Amino acid sequence: MEPVLLAADSSNLFVSDGQVPFRPDATLSEGLEPDLVCIPDLYLPPSKTLRNRYPVECAWLRDRFEGGAVIASACSGTFLLAESGLLDGLNATIHWAYAENLQAAYPQIRVHREQVLVVSGPEQRIITCGGGISWQDMVLYLVARFFGQEEARNLSRLYLLNWHDHGQLPFAAASRPRQMEDRTIADVQVWLSSHYSEPGIIQAMADKSGLKERSFKRRFRKATGMSPIEYVHTLRVEEAKHMLESDSQRIEMIALELGYEDASFFAGCSAAAWG
Repeated sequence: MEPVLLAADSSNLFVSDGQVPFRPDATLSEGLEPDLVCIPDLYLPPSKTLRNRYPVECAWLRDRFEGGAVIASACSGTFLLAESGLLDGLNATIHWAYAENLQAAYPQIRVHREQVLVVSGPEQRIITCGGGISWQDMVLYLVARFFGQEEARNLSRLYLLNWHDHGQLPFAAASRPRQMEDRTIADVQVWLSSHYSEPGIIQAMADKSGLKERSFKRRFRKATGMSPIEYVHTLRVEEAKHMLESDSQRIEMIALELGYEDASFFAGCSAAAWG
């Protein structure tokens, strides 16, 4: 496992708002290529923004995201994500005290102040969480995503953290990072993350891979442990969970939006996933 590093634009010692001294382990100019970047709470006053500040940090975040990193922010740290442009056109959350200011400063972002945790963006690689101790929810989600749900459950039991059996945390198989052993299938997974509601999706996936459908199905299962249709259902149900939590649409409308013509079949899938 790679070490956790504290990175900053400068290697100079600094003191946090809590009067805790820190010395960065690395600088942003050192060519770091992390799998995960976490932006902490910036203790930004609720009435302020980061307009035209931290250009080096914003450029670094964009480069890391382009390189495939997952980027997560806690509380007012979401302002740095917003300033970088990575949240443009996406769903996000933040502490309720900052929500109005974030929405006003960056109107292209869809702010869900009622949500504890929001996962969005290409391949679900942008994660934002609200204030207070919601960073604990983010930690549990990240552990589940990178190391599996059982490890996240063990962590929640060990540290007496609240586990959300029903609620805002999408701890599903679809939230795992895509596999990288089979690059052809990985490319299909990336494409599928924004096309899973389309009709004739299995044939479209096979066409995208350049393989015959039978060969594609066999290779997809070998790479992911799931059949293509199981994988598509999982993506659709996870999106439905988010929509049901944050939207008043009826399940029949959500089913149609996600590509299901038979709402009763979709409802059965959703019920099974919710347990």
